[in-house]
Amino acid sequence: MSADPQSFVSLAQGASRILREPDPLTKARMSHALAAQWFAGGLPIGQSEPPDRPARPSKPDLLAPKDMPRRRPGTEKGRGALLHAIAHIELNAIDLHWDIIARFTHVPFPKGFYDDWALAADQEAKHFELLSARLAAQGMAYGDLPAHDGLWQAAEETCEDLPGRLAVVPMVLEARGLDVTPDMIALFEKTGESETVAALQVIYAEEVGHVAYGSKWFHFLCGRHNLDPKETFHRLVRQYFRTTLKPPFNEEKRAEAGLPPDFYWPLAEETEASETSERG
Repeated sequence: MSADPQSFVSLAQGASRILREPDPLTKARMSHALAAQWFAGGLPIGQSEPPDRPARPSKPDLLAPKDMPRRRPGTEKGRGALLHAIAHIELNAIDLHWDIIARFTHVPFPKGFYDDWALAADQEAKHFELLSARLAAQGMAYGDLPAHDGLWQAAEETCEDLPGRLAVVPMVLEARGLDVTPDMIALFEKTGESETVAALQVIYAEEVGHVAYGSKWFHFLCGRHNLDPKETFHRLVRQYFRTTLKPPFNEEKRAEAGLPPDFYWPLAEETEASETSERG
């Protein structure tokens, strides 16, 4: 499939084409091309019919999260496995952001909605390329190790519920990245892997913006429908999120992204109360 930006006829059509591209690096290049054409003012928003699931290469093998082998980040092999896992997350993030554009064009939004998610998808493509380069430096490539298939479940379950998508994907899943990335950076700093540290720092800084986009447009929709954002967030996370919210939370970066503590701490406390009750 050509990544020539002239072949994109609309933002939504281009987003669907990217979702249907199985090769990860081609998907990343197409993402850059589509975002560039959109920001140059050369495309209408348009409409499209996105696939239920994005195309994927034959490797990696996709496993249930419970079947994934344990990583041992104290070893070089373990750190390579960690980078592979992050690359898999970033690949899914490319598709998750283009899917928001392709799937929900029937919902009226100002142009800024499309600007935000096109930029996010473009940055996720850059993140995947950065991690691919770090894997290559270790003699590895994306696809060498198995990856879990749980990331797209949230997209499937919220395919007709945009507030649910925004609540679960950027405001829960991507916000979790803000919690865990500082420890990953510290791990690679300790081993002197400065180029990996630099890549993770880029990812960390830009993911704050992606969480912020989710919070901004979630609040926008709540305002449109006269809904309380906090109550609505709690309801949707309980409905769609299949695992638990567990501290520690990066409260500083979450606040920077527009997520106050009273959004997520009550959900974590529910989890702790439930676990205590089960043990009792």
